[in-house]
Order: sequence, then C-alpha cells, then structure tokens
Amino acid sequence: MIAKTYASAVYGIDAITVTIEVNISQGINFFIVGLPDNAVRESQQRIESALRNNGFNVPKKRMVINMAPADMRKEGSAYDLPLAIGILAAAGTIPADRLDRFVIMGELSLDGCLKSIRGILPMAIEARNAGFRGMILPQSNAREAGVIEGLEVYGLDHILDVVALLEGELAAEPVKVDFTRDLQGGSGNPELDFCEVKGQAKVKRALEIAAAGGHNLLMIGSPGSGKTMLAKRIPSILPPLSLGEAIDTTKIHSVAGKLGRESSLVTRRPFRDPHHTISDTALVGGGSYPQPGEISLAHNGVLFMDELPEFRRNVLEVLRQPMEGRMMNISRARYTIDYPASFMLVASMNPCPCGYYNHPTRDCVCMPGLVQQYLNRISGPLLDRIDIQVEVAPVAFNDISGPGLSESSVSIRERVMKAREIQLERFSKSDNIHSNVQMTSSLLRRICSPDDTGMRLLKNAMEKLDLSARAYNHILKVARTIADLDESAGIKAHHLAEAINYRNLDRKNWGL
Repeated sequence: MIAKTYASAVYGIDAITVTIEVNISQGINFFIVGLPDNAVRESQQRIESALRNNGFNVPKKRMVINMAPADMRKEGSAYDLPLAIGILAAAGTIPADRLDRFVIMGELSLDGCLKSIRGILPMAIEARNAGFRGMILPQSNAREAGVIEGLEVYGLDHILDVVALLEGELAAEPVKVDFTRDLQGGSGNPELDFCEVKGQAKVKRALEIAAAGGHNLLMIGSPGSGKTMLAKRIPSILPPLSLGEAIDTTKIHSVAGKLGRESSLVTRRPFRDPHHTISDTALVGGGSYPQPGEISLAHNGVLFMDELPEFRRNVLEVLRQPMEGRMMNISRARYTIDYPASFMLVASMNPCPCGYYNHPTRDCVCMPGLVQQYLNRISGPLLDRIDIQVEVAPVAFNDISGPGLSESSVSIRERVMKAREIQLERFSKSDNIHSNVQMTSSLLRRICSPDDTGMRLLKNAMEKLDLSARAYNHILKVARTIADLDESAGIKAHHLAEAINYRNLDRKNWGL
C-alpha cells in the first residue's frame, strides 16, 4: 500500500513542499531515497523506537520511502514525524484520507515526544501558498507558524496526539497569535536609553541622522570615550518594525535557529555585534550546510563591528557588495542562495594603535606614519561606503558628574520616525527603496538638488578637502536626511555644511 504525507524543505530563507511517499511491499528491507542526508537516514531508528514504545507495530516488510522532489537534498531531523505518520498510514494503522490537508513537521524523541525544529516560518508561508489547510508541528514551534493568516496551526507534544488528531479523536484548537500586540510590545521603552549618555551631543546628533536615513556610520575615538555604549543604544531610536519587516527578519532567524522556544515574531530590530575573530563565511553566510551569516541576521537592524581595524582584511572586504546591493548571494558548485542583507553598518575604531591620536590631554606615542598605517587596514573602497564618519571626543568631568539626564531615546525616535515617514511617502512609487541611503543615481539627481549657495559650498569642500566622487553622493544623501529631520522640502546650505562635517576620514591630511 502507498501513502503520502507532506512536509517542507528550507532553501535559503524560502521553503518548498516535499511529498513523502511510503510504499510497503513483500520483503524485509528499509530504503529512503530522494537525496536524504545522514540525519534523515538515521530517522529509521528514532521512528521505530518511538512507534514501538507507544504500542504501534512497525511492519516487518520492505519499505521504500521517496522524498520528492528527488533531486533536492533533504537535511535535518525535522522529517521524523511525517515519515512516521506515512509509515502508519501505509500500514493501515491510521486512516490516510486527512493527510493531504496538512504539512507535518517535527523531530521525534525515542519515547514519541515532539522536539522543536528550525525554519518553521518559511514552511508555514509555503504551506499556505500551496493551498494546505493547516500544519501539525511541535508545540514549541506553534506560535511561530501561528502568525500566518489563513493557516490552521496545531501545536502538539506527542505522536499519540498527532495520531488522535488525524483520526478525529482529538478536538484540538488551532493556535492563534496576536502579532499586532507582539509588534506593539517590541516598540516599548528600551532597556538602553540615550538619556543615560552624558555629553557627546555631536555624536548623538550623528547617530540620529544615521538612524533617520539608514546611513552607515563609523565612530573614531580614544579608549573609554563611549563608542560602544553609544552604538548599543542605536536600536532604541530606530523606528519599530513593520509587519512585513518583522516577517522577513523572523524568517532569517528561524532558518538560523536563533528564535527562542514559544517565540512568534521578532519584534525588535536586530543588533548583531560579531567578534573581530569572525571568519568571512560566518559573516556573510554559506558553509557546507548553508546558513545565514551575521549580515543577514542583522537584516532590518544594526551590524555593529567594534574595533574595525582588528577584523581580518578578507572579512572586511566581503562587506562591500552587500552594503551596496542589500543582498548576499552565496554561489557554490551545487547551489546558489540569496540571503537578504539590508543592514545599517555601525563601526568603531581607535584612531591609532595606542589610541590617543588627536586626544585633547594625552600624547600619542605612535611612531611617524603608524597612524596612517593603522587606518590603511580598512580599504578605501570600504571607507567610501560609510556615509558618516565622526570623531568621538572624551567626555569632560563636568559633563559626567553633572546632574540630570540627557534627552531620552523616545524623544529622538519620534523625530527619526517623522523623517522616515517623509521618506516612505517620497519613495512610495519606487520598488525596494524605503530610505535615503537606498537612493539610486537617478533619484539622487532628481531629489537632492541643492540651491546655488549650497552647490558652491559643496564645490569648495570637494576641492579643499580632496573628497572623492562617491563622497559627493554620500554628502547629498546625508544632507537630504538632515533636511528631512528639519521637515524642509529642499536641501539648504546649512544642511550640506553639516553633512560635509561628517566626512572626517576623507580629508587628505587626516592621520598624517
């Protein structure tokens, strides 16, 4: 007898439906075909133990299980449950008439309990799009799939519950998730607030501009000046995730196995801060079993790289393409996968090896030329892609010891959100452009045209500071964001002046 169950396989951050066909005939062997990996092949022992320990008879006959499409590799232990249900249906132990309504996924323990798996959200989206009525999953994964409307999600704890549901003996209610409340909860008062930061008014202004336009930012300052403390507070001033952004972000974290138990949507913008010993594969993704890297886990959020020059050169260079294209393409001999990578790069560094170049009170002890040599660890093309470069000066004692708090993150975020709303309206007719940093050259010419005074100022800056052509575009984008924060329709000369002031490392005599 042949029985069919339906499962799902993750490819990149999307999923495809997998049809599991079980045929039982005369003989005494067990075959799984359709490019299963070792974890799928080992499922035979887990399935047999789970079935026997719960009173089911495992047929001592020839079983052939085909996982279609047969030319796509099937990985992981998530196929245990659909394989077990397929075997029971093919043996006639349970009815097979309801199996075509559900996508079934889950790992089995030896006693039949269901264990959580990864990649549930893209599987749920594919199940709904493929026309299935619902999904049967481990209880710990149910909230994650429950955010998808139009799909009945049943979270169960044991294979006996699954059998009872398919036989119509268990009156289980589909999981319902109020994702609107979850999203609103993710935009509440932040744990790390800018009100705790004393002084640093110029740097906080630069961070506000970066958040308002999605600009990449580099902070340069001596040890203890507050670079890391400031960077960790950037998510507190970013706009809350929209539903579409939350789903896209959750898909990536689900595939990577980064969601906690009983989680639904990622409701706060990601903040990823990899250590400087990270490999290029861990940063961009890939590997023998492809997984999203740190830049994809930072999608719709912040990628913070502390002590930027300490990262290996090859690691930094792989950032250049995704910073421009907002997508990471992983191409290998047997597969090609696209991972979203629309992140805001925030980096920090010391100005020199000793850390005290340009310090107001301490002398730099680095030998001549060592400052520029230290800066040269970061390539010119990468620096060119960083819109805002700001120096972080040490905080004076009076500022540190002064009473009262600074402006809160909530107040700053209100201005950021107003600027983002202006940009969303401006780019409403442009596909995949939502903020100023994503503007194309044609949009830049049309939207970012300074007046005559501003153009003269920009011309003088280009000549006197020896700025690059790419810096010209970045200055215009940053000036457009500053104008949006001022709710100004046009770019004024003082907007350009402030934007030019954030190009510290482009000055030809910096570090000499």
